[in-house]
Amino acid sequence: MKVYLDNAATTKLDNEVFEAMLPYMKEEFGNPSSIHAFGRKTRSAIEGARKMVSKLLNVTPAEIFFTSGGTEADNMAIVKAIETYGITHAISSKIEHHAVEHTLCELEKAGKIKLSWVKVDKKGNVDLKHLEELLAANPKSLVSLMHANNEIGTLLPFKKVGELCEKYESIFHSDTVQTMGHFPMDLRNIKVHMVTCAGHKFHGPKGVGFLYVNHSIKLKPLIHGGAQERNMRGGTENVYGIVGLAKALEICFRDMEEHQTHIRGLKNYMIDELKKNIPGVEFNGEIGENSLYTVLNVHLPPSDDAEMLLFNLDIQGIAASGGSACSSGSDQGSYVLRGLGVDVTRPSVRFSFSKYNTKEEIDYAVGKLVELIGKKVSIKN
Repeated sequence: MKVYLDNAATTKLDNEVFEAMLPYMKEEFGNPSSIHAFGRKTRSAIEGARKMVSKLLNVTPAEIFFTSGGTEADNMAIVKAIETYGITHAISSKIEHHAVEHTLCELEKAGKIKLSWVKVDKKGNVDLKHLEELLAANPKSLVSLMHANNEIGTLLPFKKVGELCEKYESIFHSDTVQTMGHFPMDLRNIKVHMVTCAGHKFHGPKGVGFLYVNHSIKLKPLIHGGAQERNMRGGTENVYGIVGLAKALEICFRDMEEHQTHIRGLKNYMIDELKKNIPGVEFNGEIGENSLYTVLNVHLPPSDDAEMLLFNLDIQGIAASGGSACSSGSDQGSYVLRGLGVDVTRPSVRFSFSKYNTKEEIDYAVGKLVELIGKKVSIKN
């Protein structure tokens, strides 16, 4: 049996999305910057996708800029906000995605900003009191905090952080790569200046994302060389990727309630089965209402072959993760869990779910996990 439980890393392309993309992979191949009919057809597809995304998020089409993905969008938001507005201080957390953390650290090394780290508790919740203290001491900062942590799923109090940033005249950027398409997102009524998205996290294609930039601020371009994306990002557009992203997001919003119920049910079922079958099991991050329902980070009892657990799960046909897929190849373990003070001598596994997962797959994964850590299993395999 093959079970894919690493949906926080990437997701399976939806068949509806593929069908929407297919014409722009074959027949409709014109360059969107060309003035002839071939180009006008693909330009219309891009602008139609922009309108769809903006409608779903309750913003204007002019506030959506398509990118190659979340990492580029994070870099564009951070680097260009600091440059455009002459910002000298930034606030973030030590458990941000590396697309944010590394970008800010490089800017600090270059002497462009002073960087402050807001405190987080053991569950990954941002200390709002400390955040306000940092903002009070450093008004007109850039604040970059992700909507949901990609490894432990803990959610940020989006509106409260936005209100604090407004109070201290600061620019608020949030990496929403893990939450886009999974929650309703009315950006017009949230005090956030920029959010980032990657299409492949919600059954869209890889290599495409977007940056939302509120109309109240302007950014200088990150990539020069052409007038694409209203002079904000040079380079011929990824037409079929953009079409696919918009279709995937449309499907997410169309079926959101159904998918939330299904996926949250799988997560809660897995929590219950793990508690019943593995004495001493714990969970990293929040697992209740203040958590991303697609992610479950499991902290297992000590094991002699803890370092081989992910490999052994893979042999059994189960795809899971020890942390962010962007950190694969590192032998230092999860920087997020280290930052939270989690006991790294015990194995931790991130399981992440999608609309395509089933209860039977959860049974299989839990059963094999129990076998691998040497406990008896009481559920069907």
